Order: sequence, then C-alpha cells, then structure tokens
Amino acid sequence: MKIKVWGARGSVPAPGPEMNRYGGNTSCVELELSDGSSLIIDAGTGLRSLGVGIASKLPKINILLTHLHLDHIQGLMFFAPCFRSEAEITIWGPSSPEASLEERISRYISAPLSPVEVRELPCAVNFRDTPPTEWEIGPATIRAEAVTHRGPTLGYRITDGDTNLTYISDHEPGLGSPLESLEPEWISGYDLAKDSDLLIHDCQYTDEEYPDHVGWGHSKLTDTLTFARRVDARRLLLFHHDPLHSDDFLDRFQDTAQERWSELGGPDGAVEMAAESQSMEIGAPAKVVAAT
Repeated sequence: MKIKVWGARGSVPAPGPEMNRYGGNTSCVELELSDGSSLIIDAGTGLRSLGVGIASKLPKINILLTHLHLDHIQGLMFFAPCFRSEAEITIWGPSSPEASLEERISRYISAPLSPVEVRELPCAVNFRDTPPTEWEIGPATIRAEAVTHRGPTLGYRITDGDTNLTYISDHEPGLGSPLESLEPEWISGYDLAKDSDLLIHDCQYTDEEYPDHVGWGHSKLTDTLTFARRVDARRLLLFHHDPLHSDDFLDRFQDTAQERWSELGGPDGAVEMAAESQSMEIGAPAKVVAAT
C-alpha cells in the first residue's frame, strides 16, 4: 500500500513561508491500493492539489470522510473531478439522526458559502453512510468506528492483503484520563488501531498546550505516543498539526517525540511527523520515500 499526504494541517489552512516544509493544507491522504486504484481519506484543502493531478484521468473516486468539520471538507468545492461530467464520485461519511450526509455537506456547498450547489455539480456524485460492518472498495476491506471527537467522527482501518493502515485524524483517546492505566475498552479507537502497520494519528498539541484544550477532541504528544504503544502500531505518523506550529517548531516537536517514543520502548525510526507531499510505502518492511 502506498500513501501520499496532500494535507497534514489541522483546524484551518496555515499557508506561509514558515510552514513550507510541513505544509499548510488541511487533512487529505491518498492511498494507492494493490490493484493500482486510489482511495482518498478526508477532503481538506489538500484535496485541491490532488484533484488537479487526477482530473483528466476521470477515475471512479471514493472519498472517506472522518467528519464534517470545515477543515476536512473544504477541498470538495475545489476538487477538479467534481466539475467533469464523466467523473463518478462516492463520498462516504458518518451517519447522523439530524440529517443525511448529502444534506449536511450541502450546507457548505450552497449559498451563501458557495456559488455552486451540490445538485448543480456535473459529476455523478453519491453520498453514502459508512456501513456498521466492514465493506469492500476494490481490494481493500474498510472498517469505520466512532472515535472521541466532536462530531460524529469516525476513524478508519483499511486492510489490503496482509497490510493495514489506521487513520484517526482528530482524536482524544482518553479524554484527559491517563492512557497508560486505562483498560483497552475505555480507550477510544483501541480495537480499530490494534496491530496497525501504520497509524496516522492526531497530535495537535504539546503536553504543555493540552491543559487549555481538554475536551476539544485532539491529542497531546504523550497521549498519541502512548496510544500507539498500547495498540502495538508498527509505525506512527503524527498528523493534524496545529496551525500555529511553524516548521521550526515541528522540527523540535519531532525531536521530542522521538526521544519520548524511545523512552516508551518504541523501535527506532518508527515515529515521524507528517509532511505535505510526503510519500510512504507500507507492508513488510515500511519504506519512506522522500517528499517531493
């Protein structure tokens, strides 16, 4: 399974020269499956750049949305395949008793926030609630589970052959409780992430920042690392960077993360900071490809 990060920022886009290396676009990750097909997770502003590259190919496109906060859907209005009549797009997301997935997304893709409405898009677009059980997209088996974040919000586990990836972009697994002493059944996302080859996980706050943000639905560094160790993730990609965290800040943050990971008994080289345009290949063993 090949992975490319198109946006790793959280909450709001953060462009600027001090954000160039890790990027300013919000959450969007593309998976290339074993049959060569693609699967997109989240539709933040990083989706715009992804769409420019695939617009002329006009594939059947599947997008998995974790939740409908603006930083995870803002790219939909600027996704080039949406404006090609030949494109077939299926958008999967969390169900809600409040309204259908299409109705909730249409609140964004409609006046006064957008000059175009969902019903006017020339593509064939289908909105589907994620099933309560596993389902298949191409060679991949997908599992979605609710996780702790203001939402409703999902985490995803994607399995292709013997390789699996877990993506939990916005998450507060212990909601302020110490993860090291909680039983697994009290840790949000535990079963979903167990034994992942790669865990892409929220790490928005430093430990010092977190006390001012308890209950906001995001993780501090220690909780992210502890969660990854508790679920025995083989590799961890720190994700959903705070918009106030510059490249230099994230460099120092990564150094701290690696030190604490080692203190927790994690293997060398298994934890890193997600960066826009970064590509990875996971399986046995995981392999990092230089960002372009």
